Amino acid sequence: MGNLEIFGFRALWSPYLATMIVLFIVAYFLLLRRLPENQTATRLQNILFVSAMVLFYVTNGSPLDLLSHIVFSAHMLQMAVLYLLIPPLIILGIPAMAWEKVMRLPVIRTLFRFFSRPLIPLLLFNGFFSLYHLPFLFDTAKTNEAYHFTATVLIFVTAFFMWWPLVTKAVNKKQLNGLTKLGYIMANGILLTPACALIMFSDAPLYHTYTDSAAWAEALKLCVPPDMLQGITLSGPEMFNTLPPLEDQRLGAIVMKVFQEIILGTFLAIVFFDWVKKEREKDRAEQEYPAHTLHS
Repeated sequence: MGNLEIFGFRALWSPYLATMIVLFIVAYFLLLRRLPENQTATRLQNILFVSAMVLFYVTNGSPLDLLSHIVFSAHMLQMAVLYLLIPPLIILGIPAMAWEKVMRLPVIRTLFRFFSRPLIPLLLFNGFFSLYHLPFLFDTAKTNEAYHFTATVLIFVTAFFMWWPLVTKAVNKKQLNGLTKLGYIMANGILLTPACALIMFSDAPLYHTYTDSAAWAEALKLCVPPDMLQGITLSGPEMFNTLPPLEDQRLGAIVMKVFQEIILGTFLAIVFFDWVKKEREKDRAEQEYPAHTLHS
């Protein structure tokens, strides 16, 4: 397997994104100071938000980002972390009061109003994710910076709003209850399955950007500085991948599905036990209330 260090430091460790991430973390802690002391972030929320920022850098500014343009299974790992793990960490890491203030901003308010019905982001996220992985659209996005950026933003925004009704603590008129949340999580698992199945059970490699040397070299321009590419000789993606393209493609689908099941399964368990707890508290309160009225 080839050495990724030939692509240079900037391609492996994006200093620009690292600077942005540090600024976001600093801004987060500065904004928390403006909240009332009893409504500011807990230590756990601080950890969740910083973890989200670190993971965002890992997926988009570390060697994983470069590897995702070379190895399809690395691409699917990147997608799993970026869309299934980072959004809920961001939502949970910011206090409810801060979210309620953000939701009052004109443009943000419009976005939240549009995505207020949970079915909309549920269908849009899974729809965009599936469309993105159609071979023609995928290869086009992977070789065009504007298309790639647009697709990434669209899927990330819809992923954020897909997670919002599940994990938010902010006041939400369309708040899902326990049973609805369980159905919502299971629907997510079902809707993402066709895209993974298409990739996993294909009889041939689907994506030219991982098999064709010319398309692959064009895709590398999205994450490797042009001056660095001109100074190295590349034969093709096989330089950096020990797996045949079809096996790598199938591994990518498995990685995505396994991560999805672990993450959604974890939230499913949390929601289920929380729902059971609330139901027991409700039953206990109903049993105590009649006894209280009789004695009074």
